[in-house]
Amino acid sequence: MKIVLIISIVIIFVVILLAVLTTSKAYSYKHTVDSLEDNPHLPKEGEQEKKE
Repeated sequence: MKIVLIISIVIIFVVILLAVLTTSKAYSYKHTVDSLEDNPHLPKEGEQEKKE
């Protein structure tokens, strides 16, 4: 019975450690955003949309 309890506690600590490491890595990830000038879906300045 003690063996099962010890193995269970070890598994719980491993899962918590992996969750903390994954969350820490996710928060340290540097996101990038494309500038509006490079967006092909936006109309250029001076151009009007022709949806008629």
